Amino acid sequence: MSIPSFGLGTFRLTGQAVIDSVKSALALGYRAIDTAQIYGNEADIGQAIAESGVPRSELFLTTKIWVDHYAADKLIPSLRESLAKLRTDYVDLTLIHWPAPGNGVGLPEFMTALAEAKKLGLTRQIGISNFNIELTRQAIEVVGKDQIATNQIELSPYLQGSRLTAFLKEQGISVTSYMTLAYGKVLKDPVLAAIAAKHKATVAQVALAWAMQLGYAVIPSSTKPENLASNLLAIGLRLDDEDMTLIATLERNGREVSPEGLAPVWDHEEQPQ
Repeated sequence: MSIPSFGLGTFRLTGQAVIDSVKSALALGYRAIDTAQIYGNEADIGQAIAESGVPRSELFLTTKIWVDHYAADKLIPSLRESLAKLRTDYVDLTLIHWPAPGNGVGLPEFMTALAEAKKLGLTRQIGISNFNIELTRQAIEVVGKDQIATNQIELSPYLQGSRLTAFLKEQGISVTSYMTLAYGKVLKDPVLAAIAAKHKATVAQVALAWAMQLGYAVIPSSTKPENLASNLLAIGLRLDDEDMTLIATLERNGREVSPEGLAPVWDHEEQPQ
């Protein structure tokens, strides 16, 4: 995988909360951090990294371009601004945050600008987020599948996205799972609780291990050092075939995030299974 399988998410964290979360995570051994322009926390993360003393060369930083910056004359300047906030000369991965169909900037324009940002050395890798199969195909037509490091999508035991993930695997594009715990909803699931008890693990660890075992990268977030430490232990948890088969039965198309005007038509709606 060209991207780390485990990282720290920072969605909805700003100010001292995100500074503390990032510093705690780095002290625990996290080395990948995921942010976005719209999160409003890039400068806080830059401060936390600077204060942590962890060398930039050890870190994998991801940010995402917000829809207001998709135009060819805005994308690269906005990324330079992100770099200034993060106190770095480059990020390791830059994603288009949402496809935002109909926002006035065509996909070829923003994918071409994103590829140009890579050529300029502002980002080591590029990718997409929240793209369905058709839009991923369109992105591939513009930059080539080898240029797309990942599609970061909402996935959890309640939203398994089998058609999209199968397509991405076929194209050789890594999957990054966000909201793997479905806003905490999966933590109360009896099936997952039974699997957790069997392995003397937490339900969060089971959900994260499930995603990693399918080959996905995960980026859970927390403001609590004990949860950050606990989540990290998911890396060493191996689920057996019976566990994976049981988790497969939990699919319920339980999507938590689908903002109007930003989200695509999701694949299950186009072709019901």
